[in-house]
Amino acid sequence: MQFDTPATTNPIDRMKVVGKPIHRIDGQLKTTGRAKYAYEWHDADVAYAYGYGYPVGSAIAKGRITSMDTSAAKAAPGVLAVVTTLDVGDLKKGQFNTANLFGGTQIQHYHQAIAVVVAETFEEARSAASLIKVDYAEEKGVFDLETAAEKAVKPDESQQPDSAAGDFDAAFRAAPVTLDARYATPDQSHAMMEPHASIAAWNGDEVTLWTSSQMIDWWRGDFAQTLGIDKEKVHLMSPFIGGGFGGKLFLRVDAVLAAFGAKACGRPVKVALPRPFIANNTTHRPATLQRIRIGAQRDGKITAIGHESWSGNLPDGSLETAVMQTRLLYAGENRMTAMRLAALDLPEGNAMRAPGEAPGLMALEIAVDEMAEKLGIDPIAFRIINDTQVDPENPERPFSHRDLIGCLKLGAERFGWHARKAPAARREGNWMIGLGVAAAFRNNLVLPSGARVRLDGDGIVTVETDMTDIGTGSYTIIAQTAAEMMGVGIDRVAVQLGDSRFPVSAGSGGQFGANSSTSGVYAACIKLREAVARKLGFNSVDVIFEDGSVRSGNRTVPLAEAAGADGLVGEDTMTWGDLTETHQQSTFGGHFVEVGVDVATGETRIRRMLAVCAAGRILNPITARSQMIGAMTMGAGGALSEELAVDTRRGFFVNHDLAGYEVPVHADIPHQEVIFMDETDPYSSPMKAKGVGELGLCGVAAAIANAIYNATGVRVRDYPITLDKLIGGLPDVA
Repeated sequence: MQFDTPATTNPIDRMKVVGKPIHRIDGQLKTTGRAKYAYEWHDADVAYAYGYGYPVGSAIAKGRITSMDTSAAKAAPGVLAVVTTLDVGDLKKGQFNTANLFGGTQIQHYHQAIAVVVAETFEEARSAASLIKVDYAEEKGVFDLETAAEKAVKPDESQQPDSAAGDFDAAFRAAPVTLDARYATPDQSHAMMEPHASIAAWNGDEVTLWTSSQMIDWWRGDFAQTLGIDKEKVHLMSPFIGGGFGGKLFLRVDAVLAAFGAKACGRPVKVALPRPFIANNTTHRPATLQRIRIGAQRDGKITAIGHESWSGNLPDGSLETAVMQTRLLYAGENRMTAMRLAALDLPEGNAMRAPGEAPGLMALEIAVDEMAEKLGIDPIAFRIINDTQVDPENPERPFSHRDLIGCLKLGAERFGWHARKAPAARREGNWMIGLGVAAAFRNNLVLPSGARVRLDGDGIVTVETDMTDIGTGSYTIIAQTAAEMMGVGIDRVAVQLGDSRFPVSAGSGGQFGANSSTSGVYAACIKLREAVARKLGFNSVDVIFEDGSVRSGNRTVPLAEAAGADGLVGEDTMTWGDLTETHQQSTFGGHFVEVGVDVATGETRIRRMLAVCAAGRILNPITARSQMIGAMTMGAGGALSEELAVDTRRGFFVNHDLAGYEVPVHADIPHQEVIFMDETDPYSSPMKAKGVGELGLCGVAAAIANAIYNATGVRVRDYPITLDKLIGGLPDVA
């Protein structure tokens, strides 16, 4: 099915199941430990014979291996096999990988995998791995973005590095009120709870891989390409994932090492990456340096807006697209954006929750507050003045639906924005109190997504798709979609996910998973409804599915009877027309934060948070709220503590574990409130939904930064906002 015209009334609009606050159908499995994650998988045929693999990473950041001595490791107790990067030689790189995962002598970054040791136990493998001796020819690398930015280049046009409309330079010079400021965001780690982990088992020339993957088909293709085997020889399964945040979008080396280890020792092999590897071997969100210039009339109308960003990556890597939201969020006739890429020899930079918009809004939404202050206009009023219902760079292209103003107004009312005072004007004992706001923005992305839906003789509806659930609630909203479409209760729906034998779905990432995958299920259910109607001799146009039966005119037949002993199947893939080209599809919101800053120490405490979101139809308010508050928590970490510290001499991230990389804990997070605007977007999909998983992060850090400024009068433009950046500007303690 192709979605190429705006949705009209369809079965989803009944909202008997979709849109209801249904608890996760996989919740009991997870809370009782029966949901098997990648490293825990136990197959009856192989559970007795696992080998345990432990990876060895490069001790240098750039250069080549000249020799490896594995004799001591091979002679160590319990060792079954040792496979080195020299043994396998040069391997093809996957389509979605920037760095080579394994194979050959070249070292592109610190902790690049160079060997795997397989033993009878994890402890024996780890011990033996420490015995491998490696000689390197080390080369000088570049590890500091600020230095490398001086030689940054404009990447190819496929990355859309620049945009322009009007005459920015002239308009900025002519503007009576201007802002020209620089901001910085650090490298960040995904820091998900479940490490990257895989089990590989060979059967002849075919391999089965249990892994932790957000994108089954992407992984399957790159895994086959890296190993040099036919994609059809790979069976990949990832039914449960303990968090990804983009770090598991692309094939990772645990899968490759497990496969080589299993081939070498002749038994299934488990490999889990140690926590330091997650920071230095996999991917991360790259740091950015940003410059924002805004010019406005004294009435607050923006006449010029420019946003430039510099980020770093390995050669052939991609940009951190930090200017993308600035192209769409606010009006302004004269505008420019530009992104430049510096070559760094750090681990690969790539997607992390809300790539582009998350770090971009960390800067832009501070700049907007700073400009509002220069103009003497309330920050919310300034944003409303500069709202736009069309693409500012292409005014003939309207937004499909945009209610940023509604989010800001409702949020201001619910949060008590009227009580906000001038900077450093509100005190409660030692605590300086401030309120902050920021707009939230994230584009609505969709990808082709397929599903197969079965109806059996008992009236049970079973959905099969390779869609993944990374903690987002995919199982539940897919079940709700099938239940709504087939007119059954959710207890009559079974959902099977994360298996490459199932139709290829959109996968999980980019805020596209929920809308795309449920649309794929919608398309498959249409096929199944047609099959039911055809078998019964009903007119598929006027047939009604409800209460476990199918009705046409005055004839009603139970679904179980319609299915018969052999059952019925519907399968289809939702593809997308050009509606995203004719109409800009985005999600919007307003983030509101209250903080307290200790006047003596500079310690910051978040006191309350509110997010108001306009994101199309909300498929399940429980799972959507969970996505929002999790993202808000991540935003708090980005504002106050999260930073991968770079050793600019040796080229690695020093704080590469959860002891040194400080994510928020329960004590850091106060009451969080989430409000969803009651809306649909028929241009988005037949579900009329969009996504919230990344919108909830976008703008949070800036709202916290703005609240800190309102509390203290100290403006920090370099994240994270740690107390050392505040304390020098705080008032003297009486």
